[in-house]
Amino acid sequence: MDTHSKIYVAGHRGLVGSAIVRELKSEGYQNIITATHDELDLTNQAVTYAWFEEHRPEYVFLAAAKVGGIGANSSLPADFIYDNLAIALNVIDASYRSGVTKLCNLGSSCIYPRDTEQPMKEEALLTGALEPTNEPYAIAKITAIKLCQSYNTQYGTNFISLMPTNLYGPGDNYDLETSHVLAAFIAKFHNAKQKGDSAVTLWGDGSSLREFLYIDDLAKATVFMMEDYNASDLYPWINVGSGQEVAIGRLANMVREVVFADSEDSIPEIRWDTSKPNGTPRKLLDTARINGLGWGATTTLKEGIEQTYASFIQDC
Repeated sequence: MDTHSKIYVAGHRGLVGSAIVRELKSEGYQNIITATHDELDLTNQAVTYAWFEEHRPEYVFLAAAKVGGIGANSSLPADFIYDNLAIALNVIDASYRSGVTKLCNLGSSCIYPRDTEQPMKEEALLTGALEPTNEPYAIAKITAIKLCQSYNTQYGTNFISLMPTNLYGPGDNYDLETSHVLAAFIAKFHNAKQKGDSAVTLWGDGSSLREFLYIDDLAKATVFMMEDYNASDLYPWINVGSGQEVAIGRLANMVREVVFADSEDSIPEIRWDTSKPNGTPRKLLDTARINGLGWGATTTLKEGIEQTYASFIQDC
């Protein structure tokens, strides 16, 4: 890519897409094109093909997706598998048909088996059963990886796939019905602060271990990989993570400390609803490949939570 390349960021209003746009602009890229859902429904094949034919992007960041936490995945499995499959099929095939020079497909660490060896290596894909609570979403993301890999093999395309760990940061979704865990914790503790609640109830028992990556670190990794590396140089999919994990119970305490850092109000008690699922017991990515290429996360979890909450307050 050069600063005048025509770059399409799919999903530019989401957590990942908006961070990629910020990073591209900060690096001097001047020809970024985007489209809202009303302007371009990526689940509609005919509409997607027509848009690519008209706009002819040279580079594509596929960050558009239907995403959510355990609750949303469990209650809307058909939506999660259909929408994400449709987006991947349409964007990847349209990119091939319209002659896109390079595409970056953004996936998720949930592609790996629930009980695989930790940290999770890229080779673990398809070696065991998936976590049931997000299996439909994971299957769609696995399909996108294999689609890119297959197009590279058959058509000589340059489509790379990055598999980030759990993400958070400015622009996250704080809807308690559909949000991921860290954003949900921020929203719940902030609501408790506003209402003066004495306790906050969280799902599970707090024992699960998770890895988190600040969204701006992911954006830097994504642009880094698109600038310098090609599908022929890489393993077909590459993990992107911080390399650090934390128990959900500890995460809850960290978020509570940040939210109530400047408050004279009493800090609420944390109550765990063990009737709700914990999800996968542990999810830590092996990031040796991308670290060996020269990228590494720089934002600590505490710094990231502080910056995320500051953004949340500003947007309230």
